[in-house]
Amino acid sequence: MLPTTAGRSSYTVALANEQATERLVLDIAAALEPGDLITLSGDLGAGKTTFARAMIRTLAGDPNIPVPSPTFTLIQSYDLPRFPVVHADLYRLEGPGELAELGFEDLPKNAVVLLEWPDRAAGFLPPDRLDVAFTLSPLSGPEHRNARITGYGGFAARAERIAAIRRFLDATVFAQAERQRIQGDASTRSYERLQAGEQHAILMNAPRRPDGPPVRDGKPYSAIAHLAEDIVPFVAMANGLRHFGFSAPQIYEAELPDGLLILEDLGSEPVVGGTPPAPIEERYAAAIDTLAALHRLKLPATLRVAPNVSHTLPPYDIDAYLIEAELLLDWYLPRRGVEATDAMRTDYVASWRDALAVAVEAAPTWVLRDFHSPNLIWLPERQGIARVGLLDFQDAMMGPPAYDVASLLQDARVDVPEPMEIALLGRYVRQRLESEATFDPAAFAQVYATVAAQRASKILGIFARLDRRDGKPQYLRHIPRVWSYLQRSLAHPALAALKGWYGAHVPAPEAGQQTAAGGTGTTQG
Repeated sequence: MLPTTAGRSSYTVALANEQATERLVLDIAAALEPGDLITLSGDLGAGKTTFARAMIRTLAGDPNIPVPSPTFTLIQSYDLPRFPVVHADLYRLEGPGELAELGFEDLPKNAVVLLEWPDRAAGFLPPDRLDVAFTLSPLSGPEHRNARITGYGGFAARAERIAAIRRFLDATVFAQAERQRIQGDASTRSYERLQAGEQHAILMNAPRRPDGPPVRDGKPYSAIAHLAEDIVPFVAMANGLRHFGFSAPQIYEAELPDGLLILEDLGSEPVVGGTPPAPIEERYAAAIDTLAALHRLKLPATLRVAPNVSHTLPPYDIDAYLIEAELLLDWYLPRRGVEATDAMRTDYVASWRDALAVAVEAAPTWVLRDFHSPNLIWLPERQGIARVGLLDFQDAMMGPPAYDVASLLQDARVDVPEPMEIALLGRYVRQRLESEATFDPAAFAQVYATVAAQRASKILGIFARLDRRDGKPQYLRHIPRVWSYLQRSLAHPALAALKGWYGAHVPAPEAGQQTAAGGTGTTQG
């Protein structure tokens, strides 16, 4: 194992009673990721095992699960919903040399390890870990403990984040709330459901996005693709959408510098159903109606957030389109064993630049950018466009209305049958024609096919990147579906040149990942 590191961030929490300990457990549990190591330090009777037991029960979602002390067995393992948990007690070890005999090298890589008496492993602890050191405080009461929370290495910033979230919650009515982590997606944001008596809400934890390395003209990818760096765009768009009658969540509390929000809880009723999940036609139709209503409005590019704070939506310009489309070259092609030559890249970018001219020149509106099933909530108790709850729009831009229509009707995570796609496209076009005499269905169809093909290319690259760079292979199961959508879109006559390039250079997904009908994978989610 690796040696310890000096990099650290610490803070102290007074634990006056069992409830305070449970609150600390909730704070730390919300921040845990697979593979984390939590060391528990302190004298006999200081509260290490009590903390570990509460943590395991919290992660299990079961306050009654048996959690025996591992003092004699040394290691206890638990297969829990979020990740496996290993509870280890090194008290009886003579020294670090006995660690190998316990099988630490054979523990699951994705397990969270709760390790009591880490001093027995001095010099063998990895550099990235969280230590919780307990001390008794008899003058303050028999139950009183002090806990020193220290993040080492890569855990230092996360320890600071745990403390920041606690400070934020303590200033609200949710200071004593029960917290339940919500399964997230591919982003760096995380969400929790808060419950304090009859009050419930969502905690959004969105730390400022760090700039990546420069990739073009001295700018990082995020700047070229116009990805939000903080939560100001989310607040701006949430308020803007609500102003026009759309069901974005109301913001109850905000700490803009820390990237923390408490939001209205819109529930969890999806617009898909069944196993595997499939579009519910009524709900997808309502979502199309929502987009048609949004696109009929004259929408501002600049939105007020707070006194002296505003946000201007960036344009979906050609540089943003191209840097996204090039993800296919950078990640999907290498996955299929193809390295893009300079000539291939030059032809690819030139073809996309020509094809995307119609999208860049289209009359702009708000492009929410991720208008698809994971980010839509069904609200049957509301009426009209308000029946569709909107969750994800912090990366919104000013761009062609066809983009969000394509995002919905070529949903990367569920199969949208082609007849349904065509029927809902027709529904959208009819509504636009009823309110806008100048609406051109043929021009819209060309832009739709173009941005749908660009989006599919981007997603193929993103899903390949999530596997190779981020260790998230679960997204690979969606690649055949996205490939099928790409073929649909490239069939438009205006994309003939691009279709030829793809046919010559881009391999289909691996054999065995496609079905005979429609070319989509058998596992969805």
